[in-house]
Amino acid sequence: MPTYEYICGNCGYEFEQFQSMKARPLRKCPACSKNKLKRLIGAGAGVIFKGSGFYETDYRSEGYKKAKESEKKTTTKDTTKKEPETKSKELKPAKKDKSNLH
Repeated sequence: MPTYEYICGNCGYEFEQFQSMKARPLRKCPACSKNKLKRLIGAGAGVIFKGSGFYETDYRSEGYKKAKESEKKTTTKDTTKKEPETKSKELKPAKKDKSNLH
C-alpha cells in the first residue's frame, strides 16, 4: 500500500497517509475539519524488484561496475601467485608409558 501526501486548502496543514490504492482520497482535514484536502503528486519511492529473476545489483551504475571489475582483477592477480611449498614434518605418535598399566 502506498503513502499519499495531502495538503489542506483552508489551513495549509500537510501530512502523509498510508492508504490502499483502491481507497478514495481523503477530503476532511484532520486539523481544521474542513473538506478542503487535496492529494499531492509525490515523487514516490525507488523501485526494488524482489523475487527470483530480479537482483538489486542488475542495474548498477557504470562507475560501480568499472570499480568492481578493477577490484576483481587485483584479487585474481593476488591469488595466482604461488607460495613456496614447505615440507611438513611428519609427527610420530607419542610413546605409551607402560608403567601405569596394572
